[in-house]
Amino acid sequence: MIKLKDNQKILLEFNLAGSAFDLAGEASSKIKRVLQQIGVATEVIRRIAISSYEAEMNVIIHACCGVMRAEIYPNRTEIQVEDQGPGIADIALAMQEGFSTAPDFVREMGFGAGMGLPNMVRCSDQFDIQSQIGKGTTVLMVINH
Repeated sequence: MIKLKDNQKILLEFNLAGSAFDLAGEASSKIKRVLQQIGVATEVIRRIAISSYEAEMNVIIHACCGVMRAEIYPNRTEIQVEDQGPGIADIALAMQEGFSTAPDFVREMGFGAGMGLPNMVRCSDQFDIQSQIGKGTTVLMVINH
């Protein structure tokens, strides 16, 4: 097991491609493995894995591309996801459980149930979302260890 010192952090960065369903979950799985290697508690890893997976899937489903960064500190993990997508017209509506703008073919694959943003909020200690129509969306999640 690797132990982080107080002034250390691990930075992981992943390029995400829209519609790359065959790669879905790779970034969040890699983050999970690193957290296991440094001895983060299982319940905390579960929350980080869920929130990062949901963010990863939102990029794959809705955007042309994006970047996910995970900064892992001894006491918290910060996940930032920036996409180049259509943006979210009504963030309050998008935050409602079950609301989805995913196309039918995505739902037929078992994705796009409208739980992504609500699950990200539920699993995060701090959550922020910024979006601009035609420019994209940025999500920041902080999960304390």
